[in-house]
Amino acid sequence: MAMDTFPCSSKRPCPSSSQEQNNARVVQGLDHVEQVLHKFLCLDDDDSTSSSSPSPSSPCSSISLDLSLEKLLESSASDADRTVLIDRALRMGSMLLDAAKHSSRKRASKHNSLAWPLPPDLTIKVFSMLETQSLCHASATCSLFNKCAKDPLCYANLDLTSRVPKINNSVVSTMIQRAGNALRSLKLGVIPCATPSPGSCQPLVYTNRNSIVEVSNFSWNDKRSRQGRESSILTRSCLSPLSRDGGAPGILLRKLYLYNIERMDNASLGQALSACPSLLDLEIVGLHVELRQTLMSVSANCHSIERLCFESSKTGRDDSLKTQTCLELVDNCPHLTSLSLRGFKLHDYKVRVLVKGFQKLKYVDFSTSYSITGSFLRSLGSCMGGNLLEVLILRDCMHLKEVEVARFLTAILAGDFKFLLRLDISNKEGLASEGDWYHRCFNSSIMPVKQVLEARPDINLVAEYPAEGSYNDSFDTDMNSEISLPSQLSSHNSDRSIFLSTSESSYNSDQGSGNEDGQDASYVIYEESSDEIDFLSL
Repeated sequence: MAMDTFPCSSKRPCPSSSQEQNNARVVQGLDHVEQVLHKFLCLDDDDSTSSSSPSPSSPCSSISLDLSLEKLLESSASDADRTVLIDRALRMGSMLLDAAKHSSRKRASKHNSLAWPLPPDLTIKVFSMLETQSLCHASATCSLFNKCAKDPLCYANLDLTSRVPKINNSVVSTMIQRAGNALRSLKLGVIPCATPSPGSCQPLVYTNRNSIVEVSNFSWNDKRSRQGRESSILTRSCLSPLSRDGGAPGILLRKLYLYNIERMDNASLGQALSACPSLLDLEIVGLHVELRQTLMSVSANCHSIERLCFESSKTGRDDSLKTQTCLELVDNCPHLTSLSLRGFKLHDYKVRVLVKGFQKLKYVDFSTSYSITGSFLRSLGSCMGGNLLEVLILRDCMHLKEVEVARFLTAILAGDFKFLLRLDISNKEGLASEGDWYHRCFNSSIMPVKQVLEARPDINLVAEYPAEGSYNDSFDTDMNSEISLPSQLSSHNSDRSIFLSTSESSYNSDQGSGNEDGQDASYVIYEESSDEIDFLSL
């Protein structure tokens, strides 16, 4: 009870009252700093209204500050005190400069927020329409744009392609992480030249045979020799971010374009495709992956795909496609409307399975493919899978026969392929004759090109060949070493006479191309060289 009589002032201050006292001291200190800073910054108020820069006699001129600091240093008792004063002056000057810059940026940001005419949601919409590189540049402009550019919608359509290798896995991972489940389109890899217009068969494979490599001053051999130590190289795991977070980034992806990613392999590509069940558009150029394995992955995972474009990195050497793979692709991907398989070794009976099987197919491109003779074109005009074709490109198919092209043009004259708008049957070496695979020919007397152009002016028919009489009897030595096919013993002249008397009904009959499953053994299957096997097994 005696303790109740003690005065309240004798008690130790409670923590809350002590904190309040500290806060009060801080406020008083801030007030003091503000007063000193205000007096310091207002030294030149009188002169600022009369001139743009202070005069030498002004209290805030450089000379006056130097003299004032020298006097202050001279009044110091020791050299150590002078050193401390100089250090403090430098530190205070640096702190004041940083504070001024921060305030300037803050004012500029506020000004941008008021001056920028679009609200944040519309700004994000505009940013989502920019290319990825332009978006990165915009985000570095100011804090307002940086804040808007962080929205996942801005990264819905990622374009990480370049003329030379300069994008690595870390950049890809960062961009995909920013997009999250808003990712809809992803373009990745090296494009050695501008993307060609639709229907063009300009190669995009990045090899030392491309003249564009010389233009860009980049050597393919130099790139391969530096891959082990360069950081700007995409590896097989560059698409692994699509499978992270339960596959959220890839689950709604609609477009995937991959160009010349040299280290990509079958397993990595298959894993990436398994994370993209909603894929509608797939374009693969120059990857060291098998056609069969890729189509199996597409068939198993991408059932909604509408466009498939695959260009081989080894023209004419990929003979991996099997008939069963074609049948599974047709059954599992019924919505396909555009199919491009360039530079592969494709036999007519497999091509027929694909073209006749897809009921919605409108665009077909088998440019630079080997083994296609054109016999798959027979009976297409009377079936659902071929009669809807709008674009057919068979440019530079080495074994495309003159007689088969002539039959196809005759079918057009007879009224088939009513929806066809573009046909490219050009060949820089000429067409193959019926009697000899290696004899090149083009006879305008049996090729009704002019008649088709007159009868169907709506068709863009491209038929570019060497001038008649300028053909060699055989291919170059390099081409002969690339592929060897069994010769045909039938007479070329007799076939022409038979063709001229052939009726529309005989053409539309589903004749075999001579390339059935049992004849696979008659075709040469190319094995990879030892260095390629080592490379693919990395």
